[in-house]
Amino acid sequence: MPIESKRACASTLLGLAAIGIALGVPGTALGKNSVATGHTMQLKEEGFIQIGGIGQWITIKGDDKRNPVILFLHGGPGDAWSPFADSWFGTWEKDFTLVQWDQRGAGRTYGKTGPSIEATMTIDRMVQDGIEVSEYLTKHLGKKKIILIGGSWGSILGIYMAKQRPDLFYAYIGMAQLVNERNGQAASYARVLQLARAADDQTTVKALEALGPPPWDSLRKWPVFHKALLAYQAKQVTVASPPITIDPAYASAAERAQYDEADDFSFIHFFGMTMSGPMETVDLPALGTDFAIPIFFIQGQEDINALPELPKAYLDTIKAPQKQFISVRGTGHEPSGESLKVTLELLRKQVRPNAIEH
Repeated sequence: MPIESKRACASTLLGLAAIGIALGVPGTALGKNSVATGHTMQLKEEGFIQIGGIGQWITIKGDDKRNPVILFLHGGPGDAWSPFADSWFGTWEKDFTLVQWDQRGAGRTYGKTGPSIEATMTIDRMVQDGIEVSEYLTKHLGKKKIILIGGSWGSILGIYMAKQRPDLFYAYIGMAQLVNERNGQAASYARVLQLARAADDQTTVKALEALGPPPWDSLRKWPVFHKALLAYQAKQVTVASPPITIDPAYASAAERAQYDEADDFSFIHFFGMTMSGPMETVDLPALGTDFAIPIFFIQGQEDINALPELPKAYLDTIKAPQKQFISVRGTGHEPSGESLKVTLELLRKQVRPNAIEH
């Protein structure tokens, strides 16, 4: 369920012959200022809103609607956080209003549209979707600006959004920040091969050497590398992962199947069967390095998917009112309990004071 995790096995990818028909998902439009029973300042809303010409699923939760708003940009591509967001971020609701958004091609948004919108799934369109969601939230919740958090794939959208519309955001926080996809893949391949050689793991060394370094010309080569990456990522991580509890509303077999279908659909689309999809063109430094809002990167020290030296070098070139690189010990590409704790501390101490609206 978390970022990238379902692509450990080659059979998952290689067995995909076609994308099935999307399952329908119940849901109603957001009700303005709906509140949880007994808590007049508490927000609890969910439903589809019209974004980029299609219905897209969002949830809004928080203990006090006067609190600053955080919009989360999930990873993947296609790995919506909505089903398990409460288990990761639920304690944050005391200080922030939290918004989960199932992006175009992910989660319940995919359930509503199916694969029919594939032609619209460009990075530019996804960025504009994110900007439209942000504009909706400022108007709907009566806020001047919101806070933006992007994880892995979502960190790509987050940088684009922060660059294009700084007037909408108090700050941007990148978790497992990606920078340049081709460079990132090459660096990850070299690190995994280095680790396999150091471990005298001849089986993995031979498989990676036979594969050769990226760029690759077929998505069918990806599982060979990714299996090794996940195995060595697990060996490097030394801190506990946060619990992942699926919200009962998302736990049916039909909904889980839909989630997995969306995940595979988005992954194949953005990487491409010949590894020439939109994801392969990502180069964030080419957007320019001047930002008008604070920029923070929170990176696992042991991340071998988004090696920390790459976003660190990128952040060093950025000019912003405030910037900070935070390295989290024992943490890999997936959020850990420690990285979530560090992120919340950053939000409370450095971001929230500047995001309080009177």
